[in-house]
Amino acid sequence: MSGAESAAAHRARLRHVRGGRDPVRLRRVELPTDCDALTLRFGTREVHLTNLRKLFWREPRITKRDLLQYYADVARWLLPHLRDRAMVMKRYPNGAAGDFFFMKRAPSPHPEWLALCEIGHKSGNVINFPLIQDLPALLWVVNLGCIDLNQWYAPCDDVDRPDAINFDLDPVEGTDFARVRETALHVRDALRDLGMPSYAKTTGASGMHIYVPIVRGPTQKQVWTFAKQFAGALAARHPALITAVYRVADRPADHVLVDYNQNAWGRTLASVYSVRPQPRATVSTPLRWSEVEHGVQIEDFRIDNVPQRLASVGDLWAPLLAKRGRFKLPSLP
Repeated sequence: MSGAESAAAHRARLRHVRGGRDPVRLRRVELPTDCDALTLRFGTREVHLTNLRKLFWREPRITKRDLLQYYADVARWLLPHLRDRAMVMKRYPNGAAGDFFFMKRAPSPHPEWLALCEIGHKSGNVINFPLIQDLPALLWVVNLGCIDLNQWYAPCDDVDRPDAINFDLDPVEGTDFARVRETALHVRDALRDLGMPSYAKTTGASGMHIYVPIVRGPTQKQVWTFAKQFAGALAARHPALITAVYRVADRPADHVLVDYNQNAWGRTLASVYSVRPQPRATVSTPLRWSEVEHGVQIEDFRIDNVPQRLASVGDLWAPLLAKRGRFKLPSLP
């Protein structure tokens, strides 16, 4: 990250939020199946939902209403992981098989109650990202066609100081998911050797994400530097399985990339509990390490069964929010 970007991040810390959280207690929302549009009211707040019967997946048949209902059902577990983090909107107006586009700036008009995170960029632009602080904001952003949710790593009070390190395990095309699981266990073991706790989730697409909760302090560039060194050392230790080569054309076949570059300033990954624009509407889902060891599959976790899993096992990603159990990175350049 350049000095200009670092200064821009500091400016964001000084003037980060407009708006507030919904004071209304989170309540159960059941969306009707027989209408195309409706308005939900949460105290003084209103959320207008549109095109509810529009197909977002054809096989199985999943509508925009079903997508919104899923997010309403998992909101109690999801929202703590989104709050106070700028949201990059990845919009699929015509569903999972359609074209998509990215949007950073909150569209205008937007609800006056929507909280915003103002972040200065290297270009000199200051962008007002939406903050997903509560259920009305969550439904509002999903109604824009955001199938998955992509928030910043660092909270908005200082967008240059993340509270986690991530490793995106990305299989080279044609590589079996069993090799992704094997890689994940190597990552876990190497982190454990350093005294670092780690938590895994499926990406909902083809790989896995591994996160380490850290004590805030190091900059995003310092976290990136650690991740790069770690990924390179791990690839050297397991050259027949793991690569840290970022350029797609240079990655060896039948390998898994331990992608450190997703720790760069301004990058995002699909949030925990995000539905992905994949066949069967798979969901990025936290795992027990025992599940990784026993052969879990991406397709095991979908829009139709993750709410029931959450009700049964709770939020396995909760340690990412806890004050205790965070690793303190050593001094980095």
